Amino acid sequence: MSIISPKERILRVLNKEKVDRPPVICPGGMMNAAIVDVMKSTGHTLPEAHHDDKLMAELAKDIFKYTGFENFGIPFCMTVEAEVLGSEINFGTLACEPKIEKEVFDSVSDVVYQDIGKILKKGRIESVIQAGYLLSKRNKDVPVVGNLTGPLSTSASIVNPISFLKELRKDRENAHRVINYVTDFLIEYAKLMIDNGVDLISIGDPTATGEILGPKMFEEYALRYLNKLIDGIHSFKVPVIVHICGNINTVKRFIPYIKSDAISTDAIINLRILKDEFPSLTTMGNLSTFLLQFGNPEKVADQTERLLRDGIDIISPACGLSTSSSIHNIRALTTTVKEHSSYGRSNILPAKQIH
Repeated sequence: MSIISPKERILRVLNKEKVDRPPVICPGGMMNAAIVDVMKSTGHTLPEAHHDDKLMAELAKDIFKYTGFENFGIPFCMTVEAEVLGSEINFGTLACEPKIEKEVFDSVSDVVYQDIGKILKKGRIESVIQAGYLLSKRNKDVPVVGNLTGPLSTSASIVNPISFLKELRKDRENAHRVINYVTDFLIEYAKLMIDNGVDLISIGDPTATGEILGPKMFEEYALRYLNKLIDGIHSFKVPVIVHICGNINTVKRFIPYIKSDAISTDAIINLRILKDEFPSLTTMGNLSTFLLQFGNPEKVADQTERLLRDGIDIISPACGLSTSSSIHNIRALTTTVKEHSSYGRSNILPAKQIH
């Protein structure tokens, strides 16, 4: 039997086909793996790589090479969408990811609806699209994951989030209008990435959690607009991963109705139990990022083996990695997965080359 390429492996899993072993990935975006160890070793650094398509592509390749994650993931933050929609961004430092400095609107009733075609020509969108093109053309066997900030999180990044969450109850008409507009924009942004070589889309929507919304609003807003976005992306014939933050117990009954091809969760969730409850789910996750930052390689390997024994379909960190995470701990994660099958092969550099 021939060795399955990383791209073929992840696409097979997302299509519910058999593979030799689970893929091990870190999608990018919300789940960014641009750690300081890698950037210092290569000289391809943030925040510069947020704006330069060639640097963005090089850093994505560095992460693949040095960590062993089996994908390229772009961009390296969750602020691309908010920036082009008008919010002020602090682009961070080598060790600190970008954040929203100030939302552009105070209320959902204040939102100015722009022409989406014009929005797509602003900010860093061109850099992300070109980086995806460069990665896909030069690396045919490695999946390029394009990342989106989900509808509710993007909306809460352009409208003051305290006001936004209140207005989900108090001004439903305008809230729906804003989120629908944002979702339409995200679909078109995804299309641009896909047209330029991205193989799958990962959606991180940390505001769309049961802990923040509760069951009623999760169904009314999160489920509705995530599925609209997923349907739009599926119309372009590519698969979708959705990450749901926090404790999902209050909204667990809605999870099977999310139309994504895989569900990723935080470390608090027992994915084996989730799989037992909903056998149709393709599960992704969910190794503790706290462990990856503060643990040791032996403990990381033990917990990775547990996920493998539990039959988790895609192995990944449970959420966004701290930029100070240990390269040795990350390599313990990826190497353990690759050694799970006789067909697994290491494609990462020896640890002695990481300084």
